[in-house]
Amino acid sequence: MIIAIDGPAASGKGTLARRLADHFGLRHLDTGLTYRAVAAALLAKGLPLGDEKIAVEMARHLDLANMDKSVLSAHEIGEAASRVATLAALRTELVKLQQRFAAAPPGAVLDGRDIGTVVCPNATVKLFVTASPEARARRRTDELLSKGEQADYKSILEDLKRRDARDSQRTVAPMKQARDAHLLDTTEMDIETAFQAAVDIVTQACDA
Repeated sequence: MIIAIDGPAASGKGTLARRLADHFGLRHLDTGLTYRAVAAALLAKGLPLGDEKIAVEMARHLDLANMDKSVLSAHEIGEAASRVATLAALRTELVKLQQRFAAAPPGAVLDGRDIGTVVCPNATVKLFVTASPEARARRRTDELLSKGEQADYKSILEDLKRRDARDSQRTVAPMKQARDAHLLDTTEMDIETAFQAAVDIVTQACDA
C-alpha cells in the first residue's frame, strides 16, 4: 500500500501522514525533509543554492535515516529548501530516491507537494490536504509560541502565501491536486477529526 499526501505548508499533512503510517503499519517519509537536508548541507558548506550539479551531488549522499527534523525545521532552511526545490536535476535525483523508498515492502506513506502527481502517480490512495492561509498561519504561530519561540502571525501569513505561490507556480512539478486525489480541507477541523476523515478515505479506497 502506498498513500500519497500532498498539500501546502502547515496544512496538517505531515501530522496526518505520520499517524496514518502508524495506523496502517507503513513506513513514513516526509519528502520535504529531503529538500531541506540538501539545502542545509549547501548552507553549512557556504555553497550556492542555485548550482544544480553541487545540489545533485549532495542528494546522492543523502541518508534518509539520518534526517533530523528538529534541525531541518529551521525557518532559514525552509526558505533555502523552497529555492533548491526549483532545480529540475535535483528534483529528478530526489524523486528517484523517494520512489525507491515507496517501493519497498510493506509500503509507505509519503507527504510533500508532488507525491500524487509525480513521485507516486499510481499510489493506492491519494489525499490533497489543505486549509485556508489564515488557518495555517494561526497553527504555525501557535506551534512556535508553544515552543517558547517568537512568532508574528502577519509575517508568517505572508511567508506562507509566498511559499504557496512559489510551490504552485514553479515550472517543474508544481504543487497541485492530482485528478484522482481526495480533497481534505482541514480549515475547520482539529487533528482528531482530520485524522478520522483521512482514515475513512483510505479505508474506503482500499475496499473499493
